Amino acid sequence: MIRSALLLLLLAAPALASNPIAEVLCEPTSRMTEKLTRQMHSQRQNVGLRGPEQVLEVWTDKRGDWTMVITYASGQSCIVAMGEAWLDTKAKDPA
Repeated sequence: MIRSALLLLLLAAPALASNPIAEVLCEPTSRMTEKLTRQMHSQRQNVGLRGPEQVLEVWTDKRGDWTMVITYASGQSCIVAMGEAWLDTKAKDPA
């Protein structure tokens, strides 16, 4: 329930986009980053290239809620998936 309310706050401002889904889920990258960090208390955990013009990012919070974002070279970022119970499976350095 809280996650849904936060998502509504995150998506409250309309963005310039070419299709109806993007109008709801996309923001300029700086605004998306600010909303993820300040409103949703998330930190970027993982980053990977999706193509020459796209970066895939996974943002998580302390509870394990996660948000997957595609950041485009154009300066737009779009939420493409959200969920809960993110588990970090990276090998830990014993030192």
